[in-house]
Amino acid sequence: MTTATRTEPASGTRVRRPRIRRRVLGLIASLLLLGALCVLSVTVGSAALSLDVVWQAFVAPDGSVSQVTVTTARVDRTVLGILVGTALGVSGALIQALTRNPLADPGILGVNAGAGFAVTLAVAFLGITRIDQYLPFAFVGAIAASALVYLAAGAGRGAGSPVRLTLVGVAFAAVLTGLSHTLALIDTETFDRMRFWGAGTLADRPSGTIDAVLLPITIGLVIAAFCVRPLNALALGEDTARAMGVRLGAARVGIILAVALLCGAATAAVGPLVFVGLVVPHAVRWITGPDWIWITLYSAVLAPALVLGADILGRIVAIPAELQVGVMLPLIGAPVLIALVRGRKAKAL
Repeated sequence: MTTATRTEPASGTRVRRPRIRRRVLGLIASLLLLGALCVLSVTVGSAALSLDVVWQAFVAPDGSVSQVTVTTARVDRTVLGILVGTALGVSGALIQALTRNPLADPGILGVNAGAGFAVTLAVAFLGITRIDQYLPFAFVGAIAASALVYLAAGAGRGAGSPVRLTLVGVAFAAVLTGLSHTLALIDTETFDRMRFWGAGTLADRPSGTIDAVLLPITIGLVIAAFCVRPLNALALGEDTARAMGVRLGAARVGIILAVALLCGAATAAVGPLVFVGLVVPHAVRWITGPDWIWITLYSAVLAPALVLGADILGRIVAIPAELQVGVMLPLIGAPVLIALVRGRKAKAL
């Protein structure tokens, strides 16, 4: 007499499939949300335009003021918001994984402070006054600041450790911010002209802004794609990651280079935007769990959704005037972050 043996699937497989299904469905929902916000971004503003007008602007342009508003100002503003949001979201996920700190921010590498300091120097000593002239200085300053922070953190004992990198970055950013404020007090009339960039805005960007940042953001995303795979190993600690075959030095350099390119280009284009790289990667853990591949993927979709949503709200809360996206983001991000940190599951994330 033979007994049929039934093979039960492993419990890990049974648990993993619903989790993957939930993540995929959540990602699809996130993409739909981003798509809806893109539509709202080209229709909502101080001058409300119907969907028919927006559609005709693309399929049957007639040169009217309303159609030109859609195809030039609002489309460029939406595309720039997507690029900047994606860059900040991915860079935030990378820096949180590198420092093993779920409340870390891309600014921890001094990127924002470096960009602002470079612009301040350009205004003070070169007489730069136009927004389009800020871009190269802001970008170079962001890259240089990231490189200096990494080099300083890599010297001596404990070279390149997450704690050391965090401390050096915070100190370096504080010094650059202090120097920027000191220089700004010297010539207040000139520096009044750069406050618009310093507030963080997607509106009225100089022509060629998207072209200027598209290449560095693309390169940064490609580097980030190669760096995502070892992030889960890095989250387990340096010794574990090394035992799993991760080359720590190469991984750190790749992550920092990606963050510098992504956050540097975003800051150069629209000014310093806070909370995006902090809130989004932290928040998506409630959906993805501690898997950094999924966290980074979700951040690339939901961060631009947050930027566009904040920009849309800024257009309508003070009609006919507008509030800049850099003003709206803290108003949205701070309550969300407080709620996340105070949540019951926050420690587990």
